[in-house]
Amino acid sequence: MLLAIDCGNTNTVFSIWDGTKFLATWRCSTEHQRTADQYYVWLSTLMQMRKVEADITDVIISSTVPRVVFNLRVFADRYFNTRPIVVGKPECALPVEVRVDEGTAVGPDRLVNTVAGYDLYGGDLIIVDFGTATTFDVVAQDGAYIGGVISPGVNLSLEALHQAAAALPHVDVTKPAKVIGTNTVACMQSGVFWGYVGLVNGICEQIKAERGREMKVISTGGLAPLFQQGHALFDHFEDNLTMHGLTVIHKYNKDTQST
Repeated sequence: MLLAIDCGNTNTVFSIWDGTKFLATWRCSTEHQRTADQYYVWLSTLMQMRKVEADITDVIISSTVPRVVFNLRVFADRYFNTRPIVVGKPECALPVEVRVDEGTAVGPDRLVNTVAGYDLYGGDLIIVDFGTATTFDVVAQDGAYIGGVISPGVNLSLEALHQAAAALPHVDVTKPAKVIGTNTVACMQSGVFWGYVGLVNGICEQIKAERGREMKVISTGGLAPLFQQGHALFDHFEDNLTMHGLTVIHKYNKDTQST
């Protein structure tokens, strides 16, 4: 069984894959101070509560926060007696090419999403990930990652607005009833929601024009379902895109090692 770990700037997701399906998925906040022992106590307790019985033999990690990788490596070695595959490290092979400027370090999460998107939908994709940052990953016809766009995340933009303007409150992200707000909260919600609808639509149209071809737009990330409402921004929504990509990369590395 495989334990797939996706460590983002805000949250870390743990999923157990039995080869055909995910048995369970849990989230915790990303903290680089968390030790290997704390990870195990937290995970084993949740597994007992859900009555999940899993003999974990393999671990794969994708992390945009380098400082947490060491303790996750220790966690895998100490409690599952396995050397984890870490996406982005030289020993981790990818089933797709990465065609960017020489010396450019591409975030592991973007590589994993590319692999997952290509496996599910083929090439010519734009993958929009609503995370701490809102990222756009461009996947070529042959599955190669060929670059993308990074913009501030939705919650990050709201927090910056709240901190920079003392009179503006902190508000939740939601689709407003009307574009024109009649109070401060409604005005802010409209600005963020419709502002990001315009941002996503505009960037995707520019990418398609630059590529000169039709492309499928795939969304993922916590806020993706919100922006799916009532507006045809995306062709598909994939809640477990990153986790699916980790299973594909793991299988590819295992197959490569056995040949």
